[in-house]
Amino acid sequence: MASMTASRVHTTTTPAHSTVWQNKLMSGRTAWSSVVEVNGCKHQARYWYDGDWVNNAREDAAEVALQRMGVVPIPRGPHARLLGSISV
Repeated sequence: MASMTASRVHTTTTPAHSTVWQNKLMSGRTAWSSVVEVNGCKHQARYWYDGDWVNNAREDAAEVALQRMGVVPIPRGPHARLLGSISV
């Protein structure tokens, strides 16, 4: 399985920028991850995602960054992420 981190692809590009290489990779069996950099601190997505779900990798990395910065709470327990935020 080929893999590539989305951090190597500048996701902040404008529509005028080419996505030829990304599209070629996505047409194959690939797994994608993402890294968000905030103020020089890099935050890696927790999981790898199938090529059809690249946006989920970006969302995962963004969530990790926000949790580490204290903007959103970190879920408690091993299943909290899968089940959402359930009050106990």
